Parts: sequence; structure tokens; C-alpha cells
Amino acid sequence: MVTSAPSAWAAVSVPAPEPVCVMTDPAITMLSGLVSDGDRWYMVNDHDPLVQVFVVNRDCVVERVIPTGVDHYDVGDLAMAPDGTLWVAETGDNRHRRETVALVSIRPDGVAALHRLTYPDGPRDAEALLIGRDGVPYIVTKELIGPAEIYRPAEPLAVPGPVPLERVGSVRLSGSDTPGGPVPGFVGSFLVTGGSVHPDGTVVALRTYTDAYLFPAPDGDVLSALAGEPLRIPLPDEPQGEAVAWEPDGTLLSGSEGADQPIRAVPDATGLLAAELERRDREAGLSSESAAEPAEPGRDAPPSAAPADTQSSEGPPGLRQVGISVAAVTLAAGVLLWWRRGGGGARR
Repeated sequence: MVTSAPSAWAAVSVPAPEPVCVMTDPAITMLSGLVSDGDRWYMVNDHDPLVQVFVVNRDCVVERVIPTGVDHYDVGDLAMAPDGTLWVAETGDNRHRRETVALVSIRPDGVAALHRLTYPDGPRDAEALLIGRDGVPYIVTKELIGPAEIYRPAEPLAVPGPVPLERVGSVRLSGSDTPGGPVPGFVGSFLVTGGSVHPDGTVVALRTYTDAYLFPAPDGDVLSALAGEPLRIPLPDEPQGEAVAWEPDGTLLSGSEGADQPIRAVPDATGLLAAELERRDREAGLSSESAAEPAEPGRDAPPSAAPADTQSSEGPPGLRQVGISVAAVTLAAGVLLWWRRGGGGARR
């Protein structure tokens, strides 16, 4: 006999992010990338004359600045490789007109290098950089329509390059009704604005203006992880949330562009993901047992569920779904026009 799942198997409850401190330093008002080494935070702006990294303590006080001497165009994200090298993603391109983008590496001894890159299929806007255990950089694009595309260097990085990127996959985020972000409507809830890999390589996070999505990577494979089903962590009410980072203890950090914005934390986010994966495994086990159990004699089979749109009283079968799709495309097209004309922080 099929029974309902115990309450312990209910969907994992995700806590609201907690403010840690507020960034009041006027040097950091357009936070676009964040990294933690467990002791200090590292931050990048996307409007500085030169690419530079700010070293910040846990009271949100800037302690020093790491210069690179590299001209700035539009910084999208920041990552730290297993060897301690910082990588700045100079990959923003709201208006899709850059012939090359770049990664800027900063070794622990402070030596910086520029690595230019070219896309195989034309300019892309990208604000998320992921670097896992193997040190390979993955760039995830910010797409207004369709899934986000995933690229990595097709050859060893050169100084200054360029070297070609290759498209290796895509990821489609579900979107949500979480409030926040600068983009009208729901579109901002699936635009990828940042990324981070946990220091041990087992969890990958992508964020949008409104939410973070956690992907398990038990074998440390970033690309395989992004093909899985994530856990969504709402990050509500950030005016332009673009930064996300992992603390070594599993805390998830987030931050937004704007003056006097907080750095917020979701404690034990890795534990939340582990609990969700356990719930899914139990649910899958229950479903398998139910499917294997023979039907009781004389009991009628349950009627098959008809698609929801065919049951709508608002018009012929499928009409409601088509209407929603048309509205979504129309909204996305309007947002695209707004974006190209300078919305969402578009720069030169």
C-alpha cells in the first residue's frame, strides 16, 4: 500500500540570508565579484579605471588593494584557484561588441598577467567565473533569452593571447518570483550574474539577481555538476545582486552593487544541499517501492492526469500556455531593448 512520505521528507526549509556587515567604503559601490579564503574577503568593482582587487575584513573594512596594472573594461566576477591564484573575469559586455574578453590572474606573490580570449560564436556578455579542483576556468554567460552558455579555453592560456574559447554546455535556471534586482519583471531571476565553487570543489553555485542555485559536484567536475538539478536559495531584495562566494565552512555569501549594501550569509548552505539530496534519494526510493508493488485486486487504476493547460476554462487546449509564452517573449524582448540602451549598468 502506498503511504504518504513522512514529514521529515518534506522539502528542505531554506533560511533567509543574514546581514554580516555593511560595505560603506566609497571605493566599493559596484561590487561584482567576491571570494573568501576563510580569513579575508576579496572583492572587485566593475567600474575602476584599472583592474584591482580589494582585500576586506569581516567588518567590511578595506585593508589593502592589490593592483594589476591592467586596463578595466567591465569586470564580471572573481574566483580563487586551488593554488591561491586570484582570477578576475574581465568578461562583461552588455552591448555585445567586444572582439576579445580576458581573464586577469594574480598570483599569491602579487604578480598579475592578462590572458585574452575569443568566443567561437561572436560576442557574449558574461558575469560568472567558475574554477574547480583542476584549475580550469569556466565562463557562464548572461543570457536574456534561452539558457546560459558555458565556455572554457580550448588551449592553454597565453600572455596576452588571445586563445579561443570553446562552448562546452549550457545551463537553464528555473527562475522565481523572489523580489529584487534592477531588471523589470521575472527576467532578472534567471540572468546569471555570478558564480563560485566551494574550496573543496564539491559544490558549485550560480547566482542571479534574486537567487542562488547550488549544484552538487561530488567528484569535483564543474561541467557535470551544472547538468544536475540544483537547490535554489532565495536572495531577496538585493538592488543589483552580482556577487556570490563560499566560506570554507559551507556558508554562502552574497553581495550587491550600490552604496551601503550589506554582505549577507546563508549559514551551512552546503548542509542544506546535503539535506535536500538526502530527501530526493528517499523520495526516489519510495517511488521505486511504489512502482514495484503490484496493484491490489479489484482496485481501479487511478486516472491519468491530463495536462493542466488542456483543463483551462480560459480558452481552447494549450491557448493559455501559448499566451504565457508570448507574454514571456514580449517581456524579454522589451528588457533586451532596455538593456542595449544602457539599462542594467551598461558601460562603454
